[in-house]
Amino acid sequence: MFDGLSAFPLTPMDGESVDLKSLGKLVSRAAEAGADSLGVLGSTGNYAYLSREERRTVLETAVGAANGVPVLAGVGAVRTRDVLAHAGDAHSAGASALLLAPVSYQKLSDAEVFGLFETVASESDLPVVVYDNPGTTGFSFSDDLLARIARIPGVASIKIPPPPSGEVAARISKLKPGLPEQVSLGISGDWVAAEALLAGCNVWYSVIAGVLPRHARTLVDHAIAGRRDLALADSEALEPLWSLFRTYGSLRVTAALAEDLGVVPSSALPLPLRGLDSRGREKVAEAIGQCNLEA
Repeated sequence: MFDGLSAFPLTPMDGESVDLKSLGKLVSRAAEAGADSLGVLGSTGNYAYLSREERRTVLETAVGAANGVPVLAGVGAVRTRDVLAHAGDAHSAGASALLLAPVSYQKLSDAEVFGLFETVASESDLPVVVYDNPGTTGFSFSDDLLARIARIPGVASIKIPPPPSGEVAARISKLKPGLPEQVSLGISGDWVAAEALLAGCNVWYSVIAGVLPRHARTLVDHAIAGRRDLALADSEALEPLWSLFRTYGSLRVTAALAEDLGVVPSSALPLPLRGLDSRGREKVAEAIGQCNLEA
C-alpha cells in the first residue's frame, strides 16, 4: 500500500454535517479505478476541522466503501493524547495505516516532532506515514530528521511536499539514500508527480486521484513502466488544473472540480473555510474544458 497510487478523497460536507453518501461514492470510485491505497482524512479530507466522532464515522464509511483497498487514516491533532485516540479509532475502524503530520499551535522543535512519531509508532500496531506538509503545519523537516524518524520501527513511508520546478530529481536523489530501504518515499504536489515517480519515488499521494482516479492511474502506470514521455504528457495535459492548484491551493480547486463534474452534489467546505470566488469557479470551468475532463 506504500507504492503506486494513493488517492486522497475530499470529505464532502452537507451544511454542518459530513456527506457520508458522497464520501462513500468518492472512495468506491477511486478503489474501482485501481488505487493502491486511499488516504482518508488527509489535508484534502479536512481532518483538522472534524470532531473525533466525525472522523471515526468517516473512517468507518471509507473502509466499508473501499472494497478491500487499504485505507490510510489521517490522525493529526495538536495533542499527542488526541493523536493516540484517533489512532485507536483508526485501528478499530479497520484502517491499514496512519497518516501523521506534526500539527501544532506553538512552533515545534525537532525533538518534539521526533518524540511524537516515536510515541505513536510504539503505541499503535498500524504502520505510520510521515506527512511533511510545511505549508499547512508550519514545520519543516530537515533531511536528517526525516532519516532519523524513518528508522523508528513502525514508520513505513515518508510523504514529501513538491520540490521547486526543475529540482525534483535532485531532491529525490539527495533524500532517498538516507532512508532505510524498507521505507517508501512518496510525493505530494500533483503537478510534479510524474517527474517524481520517474526519478525514483515509490508512491504518489494524490489529491486529483480523489476526483479523477482513472487519469491518475494511467499516469502512474506509464511512470512505473518507464514510459517517460507518456507519463509527462499525461501530466502536461492537466496543466490548466495544476496552475490553479498552485494559485488557489489544491483543496478549494478540487472541491469546485468535484462539484462541477457532478461527482458530489455539494462540496461545501467546513466553516470558516470558503470555496473559490466567482472568478476562481470560472477558471475551474475553463480548465475542465481545456482538459476535456469528464467524471
